[in-house]
Amino acid sequence: MPQNYLITGGAGFIGSHLAELLLNQGHSVSILDNLSTGRRENIAHLLGNPKLQFIQGTVEDHKTVTELMQKSDACFHLASAVGVQLIVDKPVETIRTIIGGTEVVLEAARQFRKPVLITSSSEVYGKGSKVPFAEDDDVVMGSTRHSRWCYAYSKGIDEFLALAHHQQFGLPTIIVRLFNTVGPRQIGMYGMVLPRFVAAALKNEPLKVYGTGKQTRCFCHVVDVAQTLIQLMSEPKAIGGVFNLGSEEEISMEALAHRVIQITRSKSALEFIPYEQAYGRSFDDLPRRVPSLANLRHIINFQPRFNLDQIIESVIADQKIA
Repeated sequence: MPQNYLITGGAGFIGSHLAELLLNQGHSVSILDNLSTGRRENIAHLLGNPKLQFIQGTVEDHKTVTELMQKSDACFHLASAVGVQLIVDKPVETIRTIIGGTEVVLEAARQFRKPVLITSSSEVYGKGSKVPFAEDDDVVMGSTRHSRWCYAYSKGIDEFLALAHHQQFGLPTIIVRLFNTVGPRQIGMYGMVLPRFVAAALKNEPLKVYGTGKQTRCFCHVVDVAQTLIQLMSEPKAIGGVFNLGSEEEISMEALAHRVIQITRSKSALEFIPYEQAYGRSFDDLPRRVPSLANLRHIINFQPRFNLDQIIESVIADQKIA
């Protein structure tokens, strides 16, 4: 049955792909985005669709969120501060946007009893060393003196708020912890590593690798992520759950840079940049970040369609078009 979905942060990188998939499935979509990190270009090809409504506004606006929630069947809450660079530079905005916006969304959803899927982050695992990360693992957070951890703390509060609304009020909530999500429309200006590497490689410029380059991450294509969010929203067994969402294909940042150079046939070299130089201050980073996907597979039999080389090629193709 066609549904009417609200997507906060729907003009962002992930939100725009989610909106596109929902519209292609015949649903109606309302996008709320203040375009602070989202871009109108991400949804320009969708704006002529009569089933799409775009509202430029903040998720902290009670009146707007309440009005949109009332006419929606469910909400994907993606609005958030985005990118390591922004979080380090603007911690106050990060905390206010994440926690304040989620409070407004959950309150409106509770008023009309509308299901809400909240995108959280692998950052909530803090400085955990038990790999792969599982949803019920204990976590160790970094010092509050390091502003980079404000994102992890704030996303953790988001999860507590959502689970509390489910437990106390019976609100249907789903929490999805996103690991590194990449693909077309992602830009490197907020610290996203793969689009930065690709942009430099296409210009035969040095690929700037932060730290030692030995730290590892797993990258999942944005289409795999968006499709999975839709599946979880329509799965009754997912309600009240917390799910990792990402890839298990682990690679170091140094190896990723070499892979980008190889695929682009670039003449670029690698340039290693200390964190203090990259971010203007000391920076806590994790040596590994790998998700356990057992919980997700149990609920929806998740299998990503894109491997790492295909992901890199999609980012290259997108940047060449741009």
